[in-house]
Amino acid sequence: MSEHESQLESQIIESQIDSEEVAESAEVVDSEKLFIPPSVTCENASFTASYTYHHPLPASLQESPSAPCILGVDEAGRGPVLGPMVYGVAFCTEEYTDKISGHGFMDSKVLSAEVRSELLSQMCDPTHELYREISWSTRIMTPRDISTCMLRSKPSQIINLNAQAHDATINLIREVMERGVNVTQIFVDTVGPPETYQKKLQHLFPQATVTVSKKADSIYPIVSAASVAAKVTRDAALSTVPGGGEHIWGSGYPSDPRTVAWLKSNFDPVFGWNDVVRFSWGTAKTMMDKNCVDVEWPEQEETGNMNIMGMFGMKDEGITTAWYGKAVTAMEF
Repeated sequence: MSEHESQLESQIIESQIDSEEVAESAEVVDSEKLFIPPSVTCENASFTASYTYHHPLPASLQESPSAPCILGVDEAGRGPVLGPMVYGVAFCTEEYTDKISGHGFMDSKVLSAEVRSELLSQMCDPTHELYREISWSTRIMTPRDISTCMLRSKPSQIINLNAQAHDATINLIREVMERGVNVTQIFVDTVGPPETYQKKLQHLFPQATVTVSKKADSIYPIVSAASVAAKVTRDAALSTVPGGGEHIWGSGYPSDPRTVAWLKSNFDPVFGWNDVVRFSWGTAKTMMDKNCVDVEWPEQEETGNMNIMGMFGMKDEGITTAWYGKAVTAMEF
């Protein structure tokens, strides 16, 4: 995929955000009522490097390790120009399947941020039934890593967002199975054509029956549980960014005037923005193309010396590179 195609993909993603997602993004998340899950406070948590969090296995599985289980997959934050994209999985025994919806798991877009927060807090509360019966994992994909994969200089090395999403899903499922969970049914909210994606996952996980569909979180409660884990994790991660917050930068979607205003007012003509922004998004790239200073990246001289002033298209005006030293060869050791 070329850089042009990668940019076109990000623009398509931004323009294809459905009305339900836009409505959800307009919801104001009260940070004081937001549950901060262990997926954000764990030891390997980072806002620059992507990482995975696995919640402890539920007591029901510890007591019956070979019990057949169902697993759901969903994501949060695919369309925003700000913040991470989070993939979540949730799983429980087949025996518990019919009881999940009784706790209020349904189409996550219908649930308020406060309700989603409460549900995940119950899944993390050792005294609650949900902690005993359901476990979950998340993969937090940072803006830096998303953009790095989409903006690689060699077209053959570019990894588009769909491919990144597929890799996150596959790795989460695989890691749950490696923990000894007997997954027999997998339900996934689709990324791309459902038929093609289902065939791919079924080939990779022949021991389970795979179902991929649109709006899976409104059909399968276990997918809704995965969606809750993903959405609360993303909201909590954004709330912990110093100097940030939804009251400052809005929902993070390119269509939000508050987000666009924040991008404009926090723009640096050399470095762009901090690590909260996805530089590969069309909104960000257009702004950088119009407002960034031009930087030239000259080829390194055969001697191994480079004039640092040349990187900014400036004349050295008598400044010698000898001050910076010279390239050291193995013969000098």
